[in-house]
Amino acid sequence: MANHNNETATAEPAVRPRGTRSLVGAGLAVVAVIAALALAWTASATLLLIFAGILLGVFLDGLTRGLGHVVPLPRAVRLTVVSVAVAGLLLGMSAFGGATIAQQARDLGQTIQSQSGTVRDWLKDHGVDIGKLETLQETGEAGQAKSGGYEEQKGGLDSIASGVLKSPGSLLSGARNVLGPAAAVLLELFNALGNVLVIVFLGLSVAADPSAYRNGAVRFLPPRHRERGGEVLDGMGDTLRHWLFGQLITMAVIFLCTWAGLAFLGIGGSLILGLQAGLLAFIPTIGPLVAGAIILLASLASGFNALLGALGVYLVVQTLESYGLTPFIQKRALDIPPATIFAGQLLLGVLFGLWGIALALPLMAVIKVLLEQLYIEETLGEQPEM
Repeated sequence: MANHNNETATAEPAVRPRGTRSLVGAGLAVVAVIAALALAWTASATLLLIFAGILLGVFLDGLTRGLGHVVPLPRAVRLTVVSVAVAGLLLGMSAFGGATIAQQARDLGQTIQSQSGTVRDWLKDHGVDIGKLETLQETGEAGQAKSGGYEEQKGGLDSIASGVLKSPGSLLSGARNVLGPAAAVLLELFNALGNVLVIVFLGLSVAADPSAYRNGAVRFLPPRHRERGGEVLDGMGDTLRHWLFGQLITMAVIFLCTWAGLAFLGIGGSLILGLQAGLLAFIPTIGPLVAGAIILLASLASGFNALLGALGVYLVVQTLESYGLTPFIQKRALDIPPATIFAGQLLLGVLFGLWGIALALPLMAVIKVLLEQLYIEETLGEQPEM
């Protein structure tokens, strides 16, 4: 009996360290996940910018692969041909259609501004007074100007120096105070150009050798999970590729149909209206609503019949997109209910702003692949519905 008690006493300490190590490991894993989420939240704008560059890389890679089925050239040559062709197409459109688009954009801006005043007066006549909203807006702007008064009075190099110590972003605001509105426009333009250059560089880098990035990411996984990790990454790439090309086809059809329909009705600025409708189609649900509002405001200047005609064109195009193009083209790539897409847009928009809204659908496509292959197939042992 004594020997049995001694054996039990000597066996217990051997079990406890394993439980302690497991508890410590779980705690460290939780801390690592929280730290990763905090880092992702802090650098969300940069991460979304990187994701946009990856999307461009997926697009260029798809074109390069497609060209390989036609012309058996080395990949570097095919990527160069594709990149030059895409850049030449964009520059050609800017050169030949840039003047027309710019003129129509100016005219459209004036038309929408005047028609917005007409709508505002009509709302006032029917008991909807928006003067209170304008008063609140003016009060908010005055409060912002008052709160920034000290910095504006301080001005000069002192304001820039103190701003650098606070944050790098305040350097731009200090430069705006010194150089005026023109500098603000130049700085915003420089910022936008910098983002475009980052996206182009990342896209070209990813498209040049996608397998290197794919294999590099897989090597961070334990050896027994590397094969499955590679399958998940391949599935994400295929889904993004099919969705992106399908979305580009949908955007082109919407642009052409809207342009042709509005031009047939004789509505001014039909080219720029069709172009903005096609571009905003990249953002589902919210984009078409904004495009429709702009089309209706622009058509008010041509009379009530033109307004009804523009509304008809918009509804026909949206019906074609919702019940014809998207189910047929995007069925293989992304089959998510509209309410889920809209809820995802709202959530990502609240979390990440405009970047989150613009990239909501490809982000949801990636999340869908992860859920299907890592949760439904691996954890639940079921096959996802096709």
